[in-house]
Amino acid sequence: MRRYAYAWITLAFFLVSLVLHWYFGWRSFVDESAAHGQVPQMAEYLNEMGRDTFENWQSEFLQLLWQVVGLAYFLYVGSPSSKENDDRAEAKLDALIRMVGGEDAEQLLKDIDKHYMRTDGVSPHGHDSEIAKAAGRHLSGVARSGT
Repeated sequence: MRRYAYAWITLAFFLVSLVLHWYFGWRSFVDESAAHGQVPQMAEYLNEMGRDTFENWQSEFLQLLWQVVGLAYFLYVGSPSSKENDDRAEAKLDALIRMVGGEDAEQLLKDIDKHYMRTDGVSPHGHDSEIAKAAGRHLSGVARSGT
């Protein structure tokens, strides 16, 4: 529950605002019908509120949802434009591990990738290139010798 607290709070805000929107919409619909000397009809109200709710959903919530969730998702999956700095830092760390890790470096990198679920999912941008795979291998003696 605590792990997804932000999502639960957002859902609660959404549901409360939706219920209040429909409640106050009903009150307004009843007042408007009375002003015209008519009896409020539930079918007319549902049609009007459904249209208004979908308009608001489409113009505000859906647009914002796509911007926030869509951009966050693409950042997470490793869009090339959003992961360049992270990939550069990760490649440098991989090179350092290879430099000081010796024979165990590749297994250590595989274990780290597995722990952070980098084995079956999307690889970081540029992580499969030859330069990234070879980073630090030819320098392994430099770190140990101190030169």
